[in-house]
Amino acid sequence: MKVLVIGTGGREHALARALSTDPAVTALYCAPGNPGIAEVAELRPVDAMDPAAVRDLAVELGVDLVVVGPEAPLVAGVADPVREAGIPVFGPSKAAALLEGSKAFSKEVMAAAGIPTAKSYVCQTEDEYVKALDEFAGFPYVVKDDALAAGKGVVVTEDRDAALAHARACGRVVIEEYLDGPEISLFGVTDGITVVPMMPSQDFKRIGDGDTGPNTGGMGAYCPLLWAPAGLTEEVVATVIQPLVDELRRRGTPFAGLVYAGLALTAKGLRVVEFNARFGDPETQSVLAMLASPLSELLLPAATGTLAAAPAPRWRDGASVTVVLAAAGYPGTPRAGDVITGVEAAERLGTAVNQAGTNRNADGDLVTSGGRVLAVTAVADGLAAARAKAYQGLAAIGIAGAQHRTDIAEKAAETAA
Repeated sequence: MKVLVIGTGGREHALARALSTDPAVTALYCAPGNPGIAEVAELRPVDAMDPAAVRDLAVELGVDLVVVGPEAPLVAGVADPVREAGIPVFGPSKAAALLEGSKAFSKEVMAAAGIPTAKSYVCQTEDEYVKALDEFAGFPYVVKDDALAAGKGVVVTEDRDAALAHARACGRVVIEEYLDGPEISLFGVTDGITVVPMMPSQDFKRIGDGDTGPNTGGMGAYCPLLWAPAGLTEEVVATVIQPLVDELRRRGTPFAGLVYAGLALTAKGLRVVEFNARFGDPETQSVLAMLASPLSELLLPAATGTLAAAPAPRWRDGASVTVVLAAAGYPGTPRAGDVITGVEAAERLGTAVNQAGTNRNADGDLVTSGGRVLAVTAVADGLAAARAKAYQGLAAIGIAGAQHRTDIAEKAAETAA
């Protein structure tokens, strides 16, 4: 089959990498892509936010499947005209993608479906901000931008003034109770009826070691979660993802694609932190590295409504760890144009380097062009070995002023030892 991947980031590089080794994939395109993706797929220039342009490209190429990676094109409705043209799409419609496009809508759907989540208020005036913050006084304040914010629209702080300032800056926000306990990510592939879970993972949102500093789009991830309670995946599917899929179908907006469930294992039980309408980044890099069966065996059935008949995914033994290398200035204003060296050396060490914020300068050098520049993923027999291998690969890469966390999967590896 011919496949077109839409997007430019590390998630799309990981998807393209997996599809490039899939025996069912005979031609692989990516639009607009990045220099790393260009090594495994044919790049085509297109505005990923232009639904008509994406449709026209898919028709021109005669592809059998379009995979939409990022949230912004999905929320913009890129999947809809492609489906209308008769081409299967892995990614929800504009109406269903509102699950990620609006935190308020997501909370409304959860309430209707009886999905466990944090108590919350949708606020857009000063009086509403103050009342909600007073309601949750005594715990860290959680304030979420209602709209898309590239994974950085959430503030969790004990500083009431900082929480109020974030609400004012965003306008319409969701202010909710703080959820204690470890957080996990679980991807559910769905065709709008059937849900097939992938391997649970954990990511690290804050910029600094020990979960310090501001939130980012994600600084690293690992899987599997050896410390997670038995039956967790089945519980999440039964009480969270399947009810969500059923509720969206009941509303006439069936969801076909990837449901990302961000979850907290609290003292009161499982709670949903957030839903996303696409693969998470950088969890995708770790999860797909552990997938032993062809990725198309999940994506195409989800796009064509035949997931119930698809073979169950198979997983490798061992563990994977992903560490993100970010540009100087991230998550504020990242510096662009710094030369990147050592990517090939890192891959010769057996790691996968998925590029995100990269470009080529006039001299042909690989340079930084975004906040999270690349992610180094390693697979090994156990977490400690995978972690050591990932950091070894990272050490081979040079970027002036770059930053990364040194504690990705550290506690989990110590527990597993």
